[in-house]
Amino acid sequence: MTVIKTVPASDENAAISTIVMAFSADPAARWLYPDSQRYLEYFPSFVKAFAGAAFEHGSADCIDGYSGAALWLPPGIHPDEKALIALLERTVPEQHRAQVFGVLEQMDRYHPSEPHWYLPMIGVVPEKQGNGYGSALLKHALARCDEDSKLAYLESSSPKNIPLYERHGFELLGTIQVGSSPPLFPMLRTPRYFEAQQNQPAGLGLMAKRGRP
Repeated sequence: MTVIKTVPASDENAAISTIVMAFSADPAARWLYPDSQRYLEYFPSFVKAFAGAAFEHGSADCIDGYSGAALWLPPGIHPDEKALIALLERTVPEQHRAQVFGVLEQMDRYHPSEPHWYLPMIGVVPEKQGNGYGSALLKHALARCDEDSKLAYLESSSPKNIPLYERHGFELLGTIQVGSSPPLFPMLRTPRYFEAQQNQPAGLGLMAKRGRP
């Protein structure tokens, strides 16, 4: 039986290790740190700066132990920009930094202005991929987005994952690419109750959302 649990703050290193393993062949992650030794040394700190707030807010999920993990940032919560910039300035070669920061700037432009849940990191360790864990993690968290009536937003770092996100209601917004960077694909999902509301008489959708007969 597949079990999804909230990652306790005491286990954040285990979840970060899962993400590091899951992203070991990711185009964007390895563009950032193409050398394997530097990847293993610095990418855990990148995950912590970029998505670590999920642990503080109880919005990090793991599945089947730590076979997969999804680190969500609640509405109004953002990556640790100061830590992220300091890390990149310390670990990315100077001639490469302008492109890296250019990608981050474009990513910021695509974020919705409305309150939304942001998924900066989701991954399954290589030996467990293909078992539906990614889909289960998405379904688990998106139920919360629907319950809260909030948008969900992510950037897919691999084109092969776009169909998975589309099956869960995400729509492609465009393409992010700077210089030699691999493309990132910003995607947005509208909460499900809005879709149902569009097909109901005025007022009925809101009544249903509140649980009225």
